[in-house]
Amino acid sequence: MISTVIYLITLILISISWQGFTRDYIAYQLSGSTLEVTTSDGKVEINALNQSAFEVHYQPFGFKQLPSFAIDNASTLNKKDNRNLTVVDSAKALTLSSKTLVAIINKSPFSIRYTKPNGEYIAAEELGLFTQKPQAVMPKVTVKTDENTLAVDNEVIEVADLNAAPPIEFTLGFRFKLQPQEKILGGGQRVLGMDRRGHKMPLYNRAHYGYEAHSNQMYYGLSAIMSSNKYIIVFDNSANGELDIGHDEADILQFSAIGGRTSYLIIAGDSYPKLIENLVDVTGKQPLPPRWSLGNIASRFGYHSEQEARAVVQKYHDEDFPLDAIVFDLYWFGPDIKGHMGNLNWDKKAFPTPVDMIKDFKAKGVNTIMITEPFILTSSSQWQSAVENSALMKNAQGQPEKFDFYFGNTGLVDVFDENSQDWFWQYYQNLAEQGVAGWWGDLGEPEVHPANGLHNFAGGKITGDEVHNAYGHKWAEMVFKRLQKFQPETRPFILMRSGFIGSQRYGMVPWTGDVSRSWGGFKPQVELALQMSVLGLSYIHSDLGGFAGDGPIDKELYIRWLQYGVFQPVYRPHAQENAKPEPIFHDTETKDILREYVKLRYQLMPYIYSLSIENGLTGMPIMRPMFFEDETKLSLIDEKDNYFYGNALLVTPVTEQGARSVEVNLPTGVWFNFWNDKRYSGNQKVTIAAPLDQTPVLVRGGAFIPMVEAVQSTKDYNTKNLILHYYADASVKSSSAMMYNDDGKDPNSLANGDYETLTFNAEQQGNNLSFNLQQAGDFSGMPASRKLSVMIHNFESTPVKIKVNNKAIKLVANQQQFTDHAIAAWYDSHTKQLQIKAEWNKTVNITIN
Repeated sequence: MISTVIYLITLILISISWQGFTRDYIAYQLSGSTLEVTTSDGKVEINALNQSAFEVHYQPFGFKQLPSFAIDNASTLNKKDNRNLTVVDSAKALTLSSKTLVAIINKSPFSIRYTKPNGEYIAAEELGLFTQKPQAVMPKVTVKTDENTLAVDNEVIEVADLNAAPPIEFTLGFRFKLQPQEKILGGGQRVLGMDRRGHKMPLYNRAHYGYEAHSNQMYYGLSAIMSSNKYIIVFDNSANGELDIGHDEADILQFSAIGGRTSYLIIAGDSYPKLIENLVDVTGKQPLPPRWSLGNIASRFGYHSEQEARAVVQKYHDEDFPLDAIVFDLYWFGPDIKGHMGNLNWDKKAFPTPVDMIKDFKAKGVNTIMITEPFILTSSSQWQSAVENSALMKNAQGQPEKFDFYFGNTGLVDVFDENSQDWFWQYYQNLAEQGVAGWWGDLGEPEVHPANGLHNFAGGKITGDEVHNAYGHKWAEMVFKRLQKFQPETRPFILMRSGFIGSQRYGMVPWTGDVSRSWGGFKPQVELALQMSVLGLSYIHSDLGGFAGDGPIDKELYIRWLQYGVFQPVYRPHAQENAKPEPIFHDTETKDILREYVKLRYQLMPYIYSLSIENGLTGMPIMRPMFFEDETKLSLIDEKDNYFYGNALLVTPVTEQGARSVEVNLPTGVWFNFWNDKRYSGNQKVTIAAPLDQTPVLVRGGAFIPMVEAVQSTKDYNTKNLILHYYADASVKSSSAMMYNDDGKDPNSLANGDYETLTFNAEQQGNNLSFNLQQAGDFSGMPASRKLSVMIHNFESTPVKIKVNNKAIKLVANQQQFTDHAIAAWYDSHTKQLQIKAEWNKTVNITIN
């Protein structure tokens, strides 16, 4: 192919045959949770991080090693006494066993295979660690045909194409065998389809401005895969690299990099949720975000002045749209897009009283989020300070590495260096003292990162290319840990668009970057969210409405995207100024539709917040792929257009222009239309109506959905008055669900057990339906009791007798009478809905005959 020939001409042809050598086994030693194997080219350590996860660290002579970025050392160190590892030594192999994972180390040739204790195969190295030395092969340039073309090995190419980038020279990697039937997710943010097998992708975080329905390289790549055989492999290497999932060789998974840490993690699990739980157990669980961050966030590129920002917040109130936060993009530190990045202080001409503004917003329940970038322009007010404090990435001569990019001539903050962090942090602390509540780290791939620039890290100098993919990770760690120390009673909220495996443990809330404001940009958002969620990054979300484009956004697209946003982890419309990303600036019909959706977000807050707590406890994703429903059906892995929002809701966004219905492959069971209670039998393809004011959402038969009345902001949120929806069906004999609740602010609520659980149980036998509702746990400010309204959907006939805690209650004739009574029941025969009001103190038992 022409591209291959170009590379031959521009440099040399790099042979892709790996350096051949024999790694010979010599001896082993087991110490605590670590097996150390001595080999002829160094040592191999297998560290049991938990019973289902091993870190395998090859340490050949002469290779520089960096600390792990993926492993949450604080978590794994506390578990090391509970491994109960055993080693069996035979003539041909060492067998290392934990309770649930076995590593069989073949002595010659040296390789490792992984099984369950019963011998069931999990995965196996094909080569283990490989290294290579480039081998020069000069191209055969035979003829110069004219001024514009060359003939190379008898192929004619254009001279203009000779500027193509040379291939990356990978120096190390790992190779694993793939089984014929396996489907593979992984690689993080890509638009390639759910099954990534057959693809080769760069591992170099890079912005893809205005992407649509295909992208092989984006803002947040992950050097990890999840197999349908229920294992995860994490390549714990931050360097510029490549992930080949059966592309060059159909049955080989290959990770390659220019250098970096030569280790990987292998994690097993008996189910997909358990597999994810085992992953976050060693890479870190997501701390709970503040509850306000799950509300509506006003954001655009950007608010030019304090007057404009105040007017926007007021308009949200005037238009009756709930609001919990406002984001300040570039203009808070300068009047223009270019030339001011790195000022890191308010532009007092445009924002004369920022502290008063923040305070006034807070009084309305609106929190302030500030954007920062890691670039300090030479034209910024902080350039000299950054130079004097040695806060920037250096060149080979020890001077700040300066370079040009879109926003101006700049240096890059060295977030790997503690002293540089000290300098950077002072600006965050100043803003935090002013009342800023949330943080947005932008351009943190970083968007431009000199490959040979030097960072000061781990006692030495490392190049940008060696740690590129961990830059956002270290930045988030810096902000998170220092906020923890400075504001120990506050939960950090940290928006960032790039990081590494395990960045979730630093409270990172990633988004999918500068997506096109188009139907093509909207369509892959579910795929992007699911791919990130199954590898631990559950708060991934999109700029609702789309970011990049010319002119205003299409009305229908805007409505559909913001409808979808209710059912993703974070609700944040965001776009360029010409698109008017806030719903309050749209026409009356759009506002009327979306006002109800934003309010629905707040009504669903008990359900949504429970998903956050469940994620914090177990790592269970908030958005869940269809293949969680039936783990034996591999074809479900390919489903990328619908998903579960928690366990109860099945969501199918409308991503086709003009569509007024969608087709859904229903899982087994009974399903109800969220908007009108229409019943569907499962295990078939059905068509769901989708008028412009309805995005298709189905509710699982037997599901409980706790809700409250909408509020203006979560400052006013309370569950004293709880509305519990139950979707009854004769086919569902019993069901249960759990709601979690805490004060929404305490960063230690889960660790200290300062939260409550509300357990909902239902039993149906014939025409008799009963509920047992239990409350357990406590926290400061918890409701002493609750007014409970149970809404039973699909109740077929007027009940004869209703008892609450063994006391009969009155069945009233109409809704007005129901409203007038504190404890009562009312059956609406038209909607087939039965409503029951009761008091809830610890336990409620309801029986309906």
